[in-house]
Amino acid sequence: MLKFIDPDHPFYRPLWIRLLIVAFCAAWTAVEFSSGQTVWGMIFLAVTAYAGCALLIFYKPKQPADDKTDAGDAPK
Repeated sequence: MLKFIDPDHPFYRPLWIRLLIVAFCAAWTAVEFSSGQTVWGMIFLAVTAYAGCALLIFYKPKQPADDKTDAGDAPK
């Protein structure tokens, strides 16, 4: 299934990037509502909610694979 935002991508690992994306979406939502564009405001409100859920609330970073923990490579 195609994701709108792929939270597993390494770009989204830093918290400040995720916060910046959600803040930008929220600011653009405010711009649309303040200019009287309620339809675009509702669209960007949905985008902001989706981005906030995907990048902040339900975000679970993948642990990097560590190949050195293989039992065959353990010192004896």
